[in-house]
Amino acid sequence: MKIKNQSLLVALALFCTYFIWGSTYLGIRFGIESFPPFLMAGMRFTVAGLILYRVMRYLGSPSPTKQQWLGASAVGILLPALGNGTVCYVQQTVSSSVAALSIATAPIWMAIFSSIWGHKISAQEWLGVAVGLVGIVLLNVGGSLHGDFTSALLLIFAAASWSFGSVWGRRLDMPVGLMASAAQMLVGGLVLLVMSALQGETWPQHISQKSWAAMVFLVVLGSLVAYSAYQYLLKTVRPLVASSNTFVNPVVAFIVGIWFANEHVAAIELVALGVILVGVFLVLSASNNEI
Repeated sequence: MKIKNQSLLVALALFCTYFIWGSTYLGIRFGIESFPPFLMAGMRFTVAGLILYRVMRYLGSPSPTKQQWLGASAVGILLPALGNGTVCYVQQTVSSSVAALSIATAPIWMAIFSSIWGHKISAQEWLGVAVGLVGIVLLNVGGSLHGDFTSALLLIFAAASWSFGSVWGRRLDMPVGLMASAAQMLVGGLVLLVMSALQGETWPQHISQKSWAAMVFLVVLGSLVAYSAYQYLLKTVRPLVASSNTFVNPVVAFIVGIWFANEHVAAIELVALGVILVGVFLVLSASNNEI
């Protein structure tokens, strides 16, 4: 029964990371129509972290120890702050679908970073890495990133930060259960608010209903639900399996971006999508991905 329940929870968590996270890229686009990027991301994760922290304390979860706060802080800086915060910044000039496509390389970076802790990268994984990088080159040469090397490098940095934090986080002392998500989001959100202040961002004079709706969606579904689901997957299954959402996220982002925001997807971007997903499949299907 326990195995059955765990399988159901894993399936539900994967569903959340597949479809909810695929839609968050459009949510970010709508949010930054009114809010500055770092302020929006900082509010999103700080509010979500505070809510989840208070709920977990009310339910009897102990406060994290000093060591657990350190572990959660490291992951919070790498995932919500550097990973998601960078994506929010880049989406000022890049479509939500292209941002999601670039982040699809996360499993490739995970395979590389896992070698730090002794994982031997197989020939198939190296092939997947090479194919994935070809997809990124195609996206930069002929797609929306054409000539915009700064945005391309920032998106690669975001994917790499997220991936390193996902792999390293498994080896750090973390709070138990959902308290880990709460602490990570809280720290990451506060770091983003500091970044917002350093950037000189200010509260917008006018906030559209669309941006408020996007903020609520990102806090409740994108953070409280989907981010917690991802952290559960990282504790339960291999990081590369947990990151399998990168197969579905770009497709969902493409669909909702075209449907709700009239985003244009160039033919070369569809080709890049196919190439990157082939690379991700080669990495995920490698027989020795026990990381």
